Amino acid sequence: MNTISKETQDLSITSLESTMNKLTNAYNTMTEKGSSTTLVKKRLNAVKIGLESLKRVWNEQSFNYNEEIIMTSKEVLQGILPSIEKQIAKAKEGSSQKTLNERRLTALLLAIESLENRLM
Repeated sequence: MNTISKETQDLSITSLESTMNKLTNAYNTMTEKGSSTTLVKKRLNAVKIGLESLKRVWNEQSFNYNEEIIMTSKEVLQGILPSIEKQIAKAKEGSSQKTLNERRLTALLLAIESLENRLM
């Protein structure tokens, strides 16, 4: 993995933690309403594993997930990218929404790269 600045690392971790919080809230709301939670649960798990992978790469710690879980997480994260790219395209230049989604996109791309590197 290329050298990533401390600022980008911190912003990426914060972004993925925020994404996890949003997915956790969505999961809880959907559970209360009796809605299907399959997709949200998959995304929540994938973001959690991607975040953990990044943190462990940057802190030089071990990562204990098997290849199947890593592959599934990587695929789920890749599936999120198109919707974020669409949101970035729609957002006004300089808006907080655009900045948030650009950071989220960067964080997800780094998490995907981190997971890909673990499959080599």
